[in-house]
Order: sequence, then C-alpha cells, then structure tokens
Amino acid sequence: MPTLIGDMTIKSNEEYEQQRNKRVAGMRSVLDYAMGVLIIFVGVFLLIRNKLDIPLNKRFPPDAIDWFLGGLFVVYGIWRIYRGYKKNYFK
Repeated sequence: MPTLIGDMTIKSNEEYEQQRNKRVAGMRSVLDYAMGVLIIFVGVFLLIRNKLDIPLNKRFPPDAIDWFLGGLFVVYGIWRIYRGYKKNYFK
C-alpha cells in the first residue's frame, strides 16, 4: 500500500512530465509555424519566379521542375503549419 509521501512523489512526477510535455509541444509548435511559413515562401517563389526579372532566371531558366517543387513546398508548408496548430506530438 503506497504511503502519503509515495503518492505525492508520483503526482509531482506526473505533473512535472505534463508541464514538460506542454512546454516542448509549445516550442515545437512555434518551430512548425516558422518552418511552415518559410517553406511556403520558398514554394511561392519557385511558382512565380518566371514572372520576376532576376539574374537567376537568365542563368537557370524556369521549367516544369520549378512548378512541381513549388507546389510540393507549398503543400508541405501548409502541412507543417497544420501540425503546429494541432500539437499532436505525444499522442
């Protein structure tokens, strides 16, 4: 039969784990938001770079791979933002 001190230790350990998981989930959520936005910006750049007058287009003209990767980056960025919103890291 557990004693009062044993019960308090178990509860305090559980509370500590819950607080730690909440902090880690918050930090990972912020990281997911930031990375998602950055990845979406790269994807949008790849999608619209043929409309921009930059030296990169003269050296490496845009092609279908840019469209494909741009779309892929936008979808992945949206997924990262969604994952940060849901915060299902420990389930």
